[in-house]
Amino acid sequence: MIKIRLSVLAAACLLSTSVMAQTPAPAAAPAAPLPYGTGLTLAEAHTCAEAVRVEAARNSWLMVVSVVDSGGHEVLTERMDNTQFGSVAPAVEKARAAAAWRRPTKVFEEMIAAGGTSLRVLDIPGVIAIDGGLPIVRKGHIIGGVGTSGGTSAQDGVAAAACLKALEK
Repeated sequence: MIKIRLSVLAAACLLSTSVMAQTPAPAAAPAAPLPYGTGLTLAEAHTCAEAVRVEAARNSWLMVVSVVDSGGHEVLTERMDNTQFGSVAPAVEKARAAAAWRRPTKVFEEMIAAGGTSLRVLDIPGVIAIDGGLPIVRKGHIIGGVGTSGGTSAQDGVAAAACLKALEK
C-alpha cells in the first residue's frame, strides 16, 4: 500500500514538473503609452488644417478637418465649401478619440473588421471606428488630435496624415 502511494506521488511530481516546464514565460509588459503634453497652438492647428485642405483639393475631395488639443478640446474646425455638414461631428469625434485613446481611429476600424470579441469596442464611449483620426505627437508627447471626414474612410485617413506631415516640418 505504501509502495503504491509512493509510486502515485512520484508520478504526480514528474507530471507536474513536465507541465511546469512547458508553461510559457509571462508576456513582457506593454510599453507605457505616450504621455500628454502641452496642447498645440492655434497657429499649428491652422497649419494642420491648411495641409488637409491642400490634400483634399489635390484629390478633388470635400473635407471637414477638426483639431483638438491634448485635453480633447476643440481648437479649430473647418468645413470646405460644399462639404456635407453631416461630416462635422464625425471629424470632431475622430480628433477627440485619437487624442483620448492615444491611437489612430483606424485601429478601432480594424478591430471591428476582425469581428469576434473585438466588437465590444463599440460599447466604449468616445470610440469612433472609422479611419481619419490621428494623435498629434511632438517630442514624444501627445499634444492633440486631428480628425477628418467627408470622403471614404481611406480618403479621410490620407487627409489626416497630411496634417501630421505638415507639422513635422
